[in-house]
Amino acid sequence: MKKIKFFAMAITAVCLAVGLTSCEKEKEVEKIVEKPVEVIVKDTVEVEKDNNWSRYQAIVTSDVKANKKHGKVILLVAFGCTWEQGFNAFDATIEAYKNDARFKDYDVFLSYSSAICINRAAAGENGVTRNYYAPPFWLNAFADKDVMYSEIVVQSLQVIPGEEYTRVINYIKDFANNANGDLDDDYLARVTLRLGVPLLQNKEEDIPAVAKELNELFKTQAADGVVAFMGHGNPDEYDTYKANIRYTELEEALQTYSKRYFVGTVDMMENFKTNVYARMQAAGFTSGKVYCVPLMSIDGDHGHNDMAGDDDDNWEDGKGFTPNDEGEVEDTSWKMYFQHLGYTCNNSTMIEKGLLELPSIRNIWMNHTKAAINGEPLDYYHSKNPE
Repeated sequence: MKKIKFFAMAITAVCLAVGLTSCEKEKEVEKIVEKPVEVIVKDTVEVEKDNNWSRYQAIVTSDVKANKKHGKVILLVAFGCTWEQGFNAFDATIEAYKNDARFKDYDVFLSYSSAICINRAAAGENGVTRNYYAPPFWLNAFADKDVMYSEIVVQSLQVIPGEEYTRVINYIKDFANNANGDLDDDYLARVTLRLGVPLLQNKEEDIPAVAKELNELFKTQAADGVVAFMGHGNPDEYDTYKANIRYTELEEALQTYSKRYFVGTVDMMENFKTNVYARMQAAGFTSGKVYCVPLMSIDGDHGHNDMAGDDDDNWEDGKGFTPNDEGEVEDTSWKMYFQHLGYTCNNSTMIEKGLLELPSIRNIWMNHTKAAINGEPLDYYHSKNPE
């Protein structure tokens, strides 16, 4: 398992323009063919925009023109995925929106914000090839002179209102402000923009709603053992709007139903699997089954590898695990970690379904979309940021 690392903040504005996001800002990025931009990072940063930009814009605009049926549109923005299971979850989500009477007057499209996910999906990294495109291509297509939707609703498919959600907001701001100067200002002055917030946007409404549905889904497992949800989280230095607190709040809400629920992350300081283990021990759950569930929109690389993978390179017979400076045990999946610590944690206790594959949870995102449509148009100067 590779920990997420970040580029310097100096590259952020450029990354936003082309869809690069936090999970991609590694110290060295492999050159992948057929990509919108080429990024090579050694001792200095170089960013080069190639001719693919215009080609991709033409593809997306053509797609929108061919499939436009209504005067309003919903753009679903996900971080992305390279697994067929994730592709299928996104397909099902698009169909759920299209078949929901609340959105009968809207066309629906889906975008990836992760350039690396876009490129690797196009390369068929896990055996299935899919073509996805970054939000700016879709927003520009919606403003094309032959399209010009009267209302654009951007729905974040993020779980917490963290850094990736900030990027969704910035896509809208750049579009509304005609950042590249190539859109019709008269159209931008009259189009209605709306923003649907992430799953766990606020403590008062979203946390209880999600906890209630998760308990309904997993109360059988909670009666049989511990249920450990694995979220993503932000590293402390990128904990935008202090959104990591949502994981702690969700665990507290879930534990009003059963003390056997725990919520950890792969990237939140002091809430790694090691911290989940410490809380389990303190609560008296020192043995038995551990069911693991991805608390992410899709079951992708993190779910298949960090949670349910067979990686246990950190384990050494006779010595156990060696945590890093942050207290996390790297190079070991949740499955193998709890298994080595004496719990029953194996393939049979891995519940490999992302949140978008759970209709009752997906519906909470859809409720956010409807709330955005019913609410005031987006004030993109102030945005819909959490308090």
